[in-house]
Amino acid sequence: MTPLADRLHLAFDPGITPKDGGLPGLSVLKDVVSSINMFGIIAVVGALAVSLAVWAWGHHTGGHQAEANGKKGAVVAAGAALGLGAANGIVAFFSALGSQVQ
Repeated sequence: MTPLADRLHLAFDPGITPKDGGLPGLSVLKDVVSSINMFGIIAVVGALAVSLAVWAWGHHTGGHQAEANGKKGAVVAAGAALGLGAANGIVAFFSALGSQVQ
């Protein structure tokens, strides 16, 4: 009787790994994505400034709804800044983790 591993058709390893420089225009794509990331960070700075101003205005005028919306906006902007700043590291971490799967 043959072992179970020999009787089952297990997944075939295609042997594909990410390769830098495999396609033309890769450097242009990296520049475009980097520019989009920078645009997002600049937009988040503006959103954070507006949210903090709304928070302060709502606090000083007694507008509880404006104050709450300013707080929410500040937290969302801070989270977006965290995500944009850590995007490359997050993808690199999970890519390295995924390459360890056998």
